[in-house]
Amino acid sequence: MVNQETALDKNTDDHRHLVTVVVDGRKHQVKPGKYVVAEFKRLVGVPPAKELDEVIDGKLTPLADGATIKIEGHEVFVSHERTGGAS
Repeated sequence: MVNQETALDKNTDDHRHLVTVVVDGRKHQVKPGKYVVAEFKRLVGVPPAKELDEVIDGKLTPLADGATIKIEGHEVFVSHERTGGAS
């Protein structure tokens, strides 16, 4: 029984190390730390073809797929179709 409780404690402990971010109005639980934007998009279900912006001080801040972001919790992101392409 002690081993089961220890395993449960470890699982519970793992969940304490997750933070909440919001992407397109949906909450996601992720580990805090640094992410390359393209990998973060994959993690939270944003299609690679879309751009990702972070809401900072009420303004949309574009994020390049190759850029690195630091997740601490409570960040808000919005994805959208890429703009500025040739027509």
